[in-house]
Amino acid sequence: MIAPRSFRYQVSDGIATITLDRPQTLNSLTFEVYRELTDTMRALNGQEEVRAVVLTGEGRAFCSGGNVHEIIGELVRMPAPDLLAFTRLTGELVVAIRSLSRPVVAALHGIAAGAGAVIALACDLRVAAESASLAFLFVRVGLAGADMGAAWLLPRVVGLGRASELLLLGDAVGARDALAMGLVNRVVPDGLALGEAQAMARRLADGPGFALAMTKKMLDQEASMALHQAIEAEAQAQQICMQTQDFREAYEAFVARRPPRFIGR
Repeated sequence: MIAPRSFRYQVSDGIATITLDRPQTLNSLTFEVYRELTDTMRALNGQEEVRAVVLTGEGRAFCSGGNVHEIIGELVRMPAPDLLAFTRLTGELVVAIRSLSRPVVAALHGIAAGAGAVIALACDLRVAAESASLAFLFVRVGLAGADMGAAWLLPRVVGLGRASELLLLGDAVGARDALAMGLVNRVVPDGLALGEAQAMARRLADGPGFALAMTKKMLDQEASMALHQAIEAEAQAQQICMQTQDFREAYEAFVARRPPRFIGR
């Protein structure tokens, strides 16, 4: 059973909603939040009732990044081995999101800054409210813009030129500009981001779960493949998917002229 203490977690009709719940600090991250988020993303692979995930924040923001006092204040006093343990911990969260076999939709409002922006980036899809903004501001506090996998993820989403601008300058980008560069998938009026993200998650939860998990896996794996390797990998992936009950169900539903009822196997 998943029962985190540092954020809210609930499951309804196949959709797990994770709500960062420190609104007084714009949902800043602590060591505990990092650990519990990572553990939760890993544990979700074993939750058969969950077929899609929504990640959002309570109050005025999605996530303002690492808490100044509870994380930054501690880091400046840590020896090098402890610093490396922490930076590896933050990266483990991104790996857990990307490795999760369920699609993850981020509902963004207010600011998504620093680690908050990377967590949003690690999600499969992003819905942003009109007033939302993202800022990869690591360089502004004397850190490399390459943090938590940002230098791997961001160029793949927006291209090297845009990624270089966002990571080197650390400027915030508004929702409309983020949409234009492909950083978010939808922009909706303020107050509607969570509802739109849940609607998107509903479509995913009703879809062929095995095929969606395979698609997510291939998107990550093919990043390091040559074309001929990717073609072969996709051939093998499709061969596996063609043996699933969902593939047969899609065919039988088409013949019967009815909507398919996918079961994720």
